[in-house]
Amino acid sequence: MPALNIDFSDEELSELREAARQRGVTLKTLVREAVTDDLAQRRAMAEASQVFRSFVKENADAFDAAFPDDAPPARRNRHGAA
Repeated sequence: MPALNIDFSDEELSELREAARQRGVTLKTLVREAVTDDLAQRRAMAEASQVFRSFVKENADAFDAAFPDDAPPARRNRHGAA
């Protein structure tokens, strides 16, 4: 399995060791979980953003009709609002 060396300050490393000790895991496990949790969160946010963008795109006309004063000018004119 590929490996990665990461440099930490003495203070950071001390804090990480203490966090690992408190959780009852190795330093390697603590850091690996932090990184993989961050990657999973980034994937989930990217997927949620895509779902949100699709929803807004699919419902843009309904939003514009319901809130004509907030519609972008190009779309506002499409709906006959001044």
